[in-house]
Amino acid sequence: MHYITQVEHESGFRLRLRFEDGSLRRVDLADYLEGEVFEPLREAIHFQTARLNADLDTVVWDNGADMSPDFLYEISTLIDDQSALKIAEERAAYGDGDEVRK
Repeated sequence: MHYITQVEHESGFRLRLRFEDGSLRRVDLADYLEGEVFEPLREAIHFQTARLNADLDTVVWDNGADMSPDFLYEISTLIDDQSALKIAEERAAYGDGDEVRK
């Protein structure tokens, strides 16, 4: 049984998820937002409310929707931690925009 330890919205209907086994995985939920509770998430403003609920150990949204971490693990793809680290380092290299660039 899996559980999620970190959630980050990437873009569109994609989330980056860290699981209890340490794996970093990407999931695209575009094809899975069906049914009464998930239909509102087709609007970006609602989908972007995705966050970790530490009590449930999974992703939840402001409208009360949540998904099984086992299901999310199954449909996600593994992200190479080294490439994810490189992207994070590149973002950090730009700073917050307050420094003077030469």
